[in-house]
Amino acid sequence: MHTAIRTRFGFSSTADEVIEGVDLAGKRAIVTGAASGIGSETARVLANAGADVVLAVRRPDAGERVAQGIRESTGNSRVSVAPLDLSDLRSVRDFVAAWNGPLHILVNNAGVMAIPTLERTSQGWEMQFATNFLGHFALTTGLHRALADAGGARVVSVSSSGNLIAPVLFDDLHFDFLPYDPLVAYGQSKSACALLAVEATHRWSGQGIFTNALNPGAIATNLQKHTGGLKTPPERRKSVAQGAATSVLLAAHPALDRIGGRYFEDCNEAQTVTRRPADYSGVAHYAMNPGNAQRLWEVAAGLVS
Repeated sequence: MHTAIRTRFGFSSTADEVIEGVDLAGKRAIVTGAASGIGSETARVLANAGADVVLAVRRPDAGERVAQGIRESTGNSRVSVAPLDLSDLRSVRDFVAAWNGPLHILVNNAGVMAIPTLERTSQGWEMQFATNFLGHFALTTGLHRALADAGGARVVSVSSSGNLIAPVLFDDLHFDFLPYDPLVAYGQSKSACALLAVEATHRWSGQGIFTNALNPGAIATNLQKHTGGLKTPPERRKSVAQGAATSVLLAAHPALDRIGGRYFEDCNEAQTVTRRPADYSGVAHYAMNPGNAQRLWEVAAGLVS
């Protein structure tokens, strides 16, 4: 058993507070889904600390508006936009092919939640699993050489308390047999995001690449458009600035140097649980299981190859 990481930050900490005093000059970062919500805040804070930041977004016009705002507010001109549709493998491959040089920080932030009726990609994959996990898996593995060339890289995998709703359903990933359930599909995808952190660290830590997963908390963003808005009690909700804090901690804080394969919430390592708590805190044991992580990696590699 490892010692859980504890920081001086917590539920109410903001991304700006977490990164205070950190200099990212010369570091290159990618943030997916950075046109809104905690993605745009994560990109802004990394840029404000001096990083070169690429906003990888499905709608480049919306991304450019955000990027321009970041350039103006931070004085950092090295903020750019690149098209990326995670549900389309061709788009992921085009993005990877266009990338040159090292990559120090990859924040796999983009996501969809609780799509009400079953949607599939052109490959026949269930849309939430395809977007939240498989697209990010293809992106991360496609950028492996760039991450290794950084001489110390971090990958941030944005999961959620949804991991406590469902494990990865290895025998029916795409609801070809099971009746489709929007939240079960979402939960599966977020368990997969956590498992990505476990296996990527296992495979790549020797090359200086460390990956952690996180639950950003309950933040009112476009993510809840299919659920009728945020259902979390007001006292447990976060602002966007607070919601981006754990992502930024994992992306840039010295306390996480050479730490990987773990799951965080409220800027601290979360407890692994064997039963879902009433407050949806912690991470499910199956979402941290090394055997599940290895199996998922091999399945995903076969799907995206």
